[in-house]
Amino acid sequence: MAENDWFNEDHLAKSEAYADAMEKAILPYLKEKQKEIAVKGADGRALYCVSYDAEAPRGTVLVLHGFTENAYKFSELIYSLLHNGFSAVAYDQRGHGRSWRDEAVRADQSLTHVDRFGEYVEDLEAVCEQALSGMPKPWMIFSHSMGGAVTALYLEQHPETFAKAAMCAPMIAPCRNNIPLFAVMGICRGEKLLGKGKKRIFLSKPYAGPEDFSTSCATDRNRFDWYDAVKASRKDFSNNGPTYCWTLESMKVTKQILKKGEVEKIACPVRLYTAETDGSVLPEPQEQFISRVRQGERVFVKNARHEIYRSEDGVLFPWWHDVLSFLKDE
Repeated sequence: MAENDWFNEDHLAKSEAYADAMEKAILPYLKEKQKEIAVKGADGRALYCVSYDAEAPRGTVLVLHGFTENAYKFSELIYSLLHNGFSAVAYDQRGHGRSWRDEAVRADQSLTHVDRFGEYVEDLEAVCEQALSGMPKPWMIFSHSMGGAVTALYLEQHPETFAKAAMCAPMIAPCRNNIPLFAVMGICRGEKLLGKGKKRIFLSKPYAGPEDFSTSCATDRNRFDWYDAVKASRKDFSNNGPTYCWTLESMKVTKQILKKGEVEKIACPVRLYTAETDGSVLPEPQEQFISRVRQGERVFVKNARHEIYRSEDGVLFPWWHDVLSFLKDE
């Protein structure tokens, strides 16, 4: 395929040309445009953060990744945002990628930990103050999965920061593999009391190399293969499992987000995308959340797994076009 045929109208890479588009066009372009910003998050912890300036920007989109991910994984979407007139800011959340990690879990970089879920929200506050503040307005946010939970809590506490929020399969409540909530929380609380809060949760194993596409959150094989190879080559991108403390905090977040009177504080329009087949987060709490947002809308994405942004072209292209239309609509 010729280079000028690698992209669709929204500057997303066509699946059959994905590896070439990433290595020869997207990554070199982003490397040339990016500016690293030294951000100190909650408790002064260092967060890896980058910004990108668009030509004649119509605003800025903050891209917030999900559990076990990093900003690099969203390079294709950031490239598209820039070519659609949006400047962008993205960062690795604490315990992920190139950002600060707790010393107790640093020996196994595939382990993901947080003491309090609120630390993620405080980190987002710091990014808004230290990185987003110098970027063109209006400010908007695009978040995925765990990043969606962080976004929800932030919007409740800071309703005036963002003009719009697009949520991709947000973790209003994580899946529990049919284990009752009280049982999961009881186990995690017990292990935490035994001093094992920063240990890997049972049934989870350290990252051991290439993953299985058939059980992944993606439906596009080329997108999966490209990032799977990147992840296998970089220890700092190897996050794959939680500690008992992280799991406990993730189970508590639903009650925090859906607390009476909190969702109603969100002032900006929110468009929430639910994947048809999602083994990572629960759909019902998403509906409970978005139905209470004053300017909220839920869109159901057929033939998509949890990572809608790594869907096959036939699903990805119209979905992302809808996201862009939402962000552009005045």
